Amino acid sequence: MGTSFRPTPEHSTEYREALGCFATGVTIVTATAERTPIGMTANSFSSISLTPPLVLWSPSKTSLRYPYFAEARHFAIHVLREDQRPLAEEFARRGDAFDQLGWEWDQNGVPVFDDCLTRFDCRTTAIHEGGDHVIMVGEVENVVLNDGSPLVFARRSFGRYLPGA
Repeated sequence: MGTSFRPTPEHSTEYREALGCFATGVTIVTATAERTPIGMTANSFSSISLTPPLVLWSPSKTSLRYPYFAEARHFAIHVLREDQRPLAEEFARRGDAFDQLGWEWDQNGVPVFDDCLTRFDCRTTAIHEGGDHVIMVGEVENVVLNDGSPLVFARRSFGRYLPGA
């Protein structure tokens, strides 16, 4: 039998480790901050609804980049390919890592790049409180879908998806 505990502050490390057992994809979310592109690596991404097409992601309120995303009317979620770990790490360190790739402004003034597995161009429809994070909901207005396999994150490590394994 494994360890059992209540997710109290004294067990924050164990709780974080337990959450890390759930493998997720890796994304870079982009928006505009005072006419400057800004990005953030995030694995807190999920679909909500097919009709209407809604997705969510959850930035930390303690992030220095959070205020810019909270004000954004539009954002883009870029799902990364398995070979894009360096890009994920760079955007985790700094929000202005756009010098690492080719990008452009979309019709809503959001910095976007096509060199990813999938991109969801979204209009912010709601922001809900969620403890030390917020839940940002976006209606998907456009999708870019490419070939490849996703970059995966679990137990504080990057990995790859192995179909049929």
